Amino acid sequence: MAAKKPSRSLEGLFRETAEHWPSWNTYERFEQVVSVALTAMISMIILIALARLAWNVVDLLVLKALSPLEHRVFQTVFGMIMTLLIAMEFKHSIIRAAQRRESIIQVKTVILIALLALARKFIILDSESVEAAKIAALALAVLVLGVVYWLVRQCEERGENGPRPRGDRAPGEQGR
Repeated sequence: MAAKKPSRSLEGLFRETAEHWPSWNTYERFEQVVSVALTAMISMIILIALARLAWNVVDLLVLKALSPLEHRVFQTVFGMIMTLLIAMEFKHSIIRAAQRRESIIQVKTVILIALLALARKFIILDSESVEAAKIAALALAVLVLGVVYWLVRQCEERGENGPRPRGDRAPGEQGR
């Protein structure tokens, strides 16, 4: 029989929470409540940011008739888009944890969010007013995060310390 595919909707998340609630210990219940609350709050933030992005695009490109190819307009619009992408990735990682597919802290996800944040920083960076040393430091941070991400993926592919769904413990591993 095929495994039940987890629902990606909040309704599915609530259904799964109600189904598994009796079998969870106090801390797992606490984690679930926090995860659902964070998901709801981040969803509201994303919706508000999306509405503001839409307003700013209309304001900048239609009402003020600025060119999207103008560097300042490009930086503003794509900086806002990257902020939305970062928030969405963060929300996605919380939903995965709430669906009990992964533990709360996933190094790979944190690294990816950091890389997105640095990419956003490069997009909105005014290279004429920022010192070369700062740009080099940001570039080094991107390089280091890229190497760490690659190393984490290599470990996962070899089966070393790969993500394990919550509740699944290795032999001899202590509970929380």
